[in-house]
Amino acid sequence: MQKPVRLMAIGLVGLVIGFVLPFLMVLRIIDATFFLSFFAYGASISGLFVGLIGVATYTRDERAKRRNPWDE
Repeated sequence: MQKPVRLMAIGLVGLVIGFVLPFLMVLRIIDATFFLSFFAYGASISGLFVGLIGVATYTRDERAKRRNPWDE
């Protein structure tokens, strides 16, 4: 059960980085470079997918725990 929660946390960090970096670029606190823009995009997309995989794994594990053997 530890691994899905860790995946969801990593996904959340990626999404936050993908949100904060462009926000800081728009406010001109940090310079908007080509690499930094693609890094923010990549962090957002990879965070979304890693978090989605974590949620799917967590759901699968929870359903397997609560499965009634008499339902088969």
